[in-house]
Amino acid sequence: MYWTSLIALALIRPSQALIRFGCSQLVVDRLDPLVNPGMEPSPHLHQIIGGNSFNASMYKEDHDLAKLSTCTSCQPSEDFSNYWTASLFFRARNGTYKRVPQKGNVGFEAQRGGMTVYYMQASLGDFQQKAKVKAFQPGFRMLIGSPSASTKPEADKYPQLTYTCLQDMNTRYPETKDFPAKPCPAGIMVNLRFPTCWNGVDLDSPDHISHMSYPANGTFENQGPCPASHPVRVAQVMYEVIFETKAFNKKADWPTDGSQPFVWSFGDTTGFGNHGDYVFGWKDDSLQKILDEECYVQCKTMKTQSIEEMNRCSIPKKVDEDVGDDAWIDAIPDETAIRFWSSP
Repeated sequence: MYWTSLIALALIRPSQALIRFGCSQLVVDRLDPLVNPGMEPSPHLHQIIGGNSFNASMYKEDHDLAKLSTCTSCQPSEDFSNYWTASLFFRARNGTYKRVPQKGNVGFEAQRGGMTVYYMQASLGDFQQKAKVKAFQPGFRMLIGSPSASTKPEADKYPQLTYTCLQDMNTRYPETKDFPAKPCPAGIMVNLRFPTCWNGVDLDSPDHISHMSYPANGTFENQGPCPASHPVRVAQVMYEVIFETKAFNKKADWPTDGSQPFVWSFGDTTGFGNHGDYVFGWKDDSLQKILDEECYVQCKTMKTQSIEEMNRCSIPKKVDEDVGDDAWIDAIPDETAIRFWSSP
């Protein structure tokens, strides 16, 4: 799907809510309370944003993010949800690695790493945002994608996880399912769009996916109906993560065989294992009020904080290890997660 400029879209008079906001980095750590609850360290590294009550044991039902967090790294000051994805690495010709940092999106250039988050009533291209959707409930959580996916057919089970090779910061197409095959001047944007049909009962499921569904036919973008098994239409949560690749864009540093050099922290060099996690933590009914408001990006009912305040919200790392932020490292933490590299 082709995403047009938000500046142009903001000139269109809205009917219902679409919100877009930046979130600074809360922490980069080897924790995953959804898939590996209580485990320190988890199998692979993540970059995490949102409320500062994030920890390895927050899977417990009594962990109320909105009540236990004292700050959030996101622009909405009442959003203490946590959002996270895997971290990205660059592999040099000599086999060493460095973590690829994130940078702020258009309008959020001053934020410290992190990502951009959307909540949408309908597709971004539906300027009027006419659909009505229900906000998530306390304790709700989900993930999308599979780190074990290593082929396009496996990745196609999750149709809205893609990459954009940014020629400049306003590039939004084409989108691909695998990593870009050539250097991207303005970075690699990783796009994650979550399913939008909920079974209306379960706040989670054993696989963290099956309580959610894609539309029965059609897509979220064309207002496809939800299946009878998942009848409740919820907002589409979308992440845009921009990895700053400028330090790694010299073709002379890329593999001599012409392959691309980027690898996810769980060892995927194809890009097909793209995945993301979400735990709801908005205060009281603040998200529902925003979704019920006639607004577009700038919503009166959304209380916000400054980028400086976002940047100040962080938590210390739990796992003491070198993740390749400064010097090159010999292996990605944890090396046992690396599955896809073949011998040169």
